[in-house]
Amino acid sequence: MTERKPPGVPFESWVDKQIRDAQARGEFERLTGAGEPLPTELETGYDELWWVKRKMAREGLAVLPPALALRKEAEDALVAAYAAPSERIARKIIEEVNVRIRDMMFKPPPGPPLGKKPYDVEEVVREWRQRRAAATGEVPGSEV
Repeated sequence: MTERKPPGVPFESWVDKQIRDAQARGEFERLTGAGEPLPTELETGYDELWWVKRKMAREGLAVLPPALALRKEAEDALVAAYAAPSERIARKIIEEVNVRIRDMMFKPPPGPPLGKKPYDVEEVVREWRQRRAAATGEVPGSEV
């Protein structure tokens, strides 16, 4: 709606005309959330950042405190290391996440405590070998 209200036309009449024209063009059909109840302040409480949270949810974004984000990254790295195609890659994944864990351990956390310590690379690689051998029937320790 880029039109300006013409002078001398009552505001209410001009707005009503704009709404009627938009309805006639079908601009109110198939709107997102159509037929769903609107959230009320009683249910959700007032939040001045509601629009930011809704946009982030719609875009699939999440913001975690750094310690929680690193905890999730460390758990994902362990899973990735166990699924790595080679021992070298498994070591690399764990060594890289260990650097970030050590950095976080020696900095005061801005959020909740990390609750993680660096992984024992040799233990992860030993577990990787066992899992690899079980999955492929290989002899453990045959790859370096």
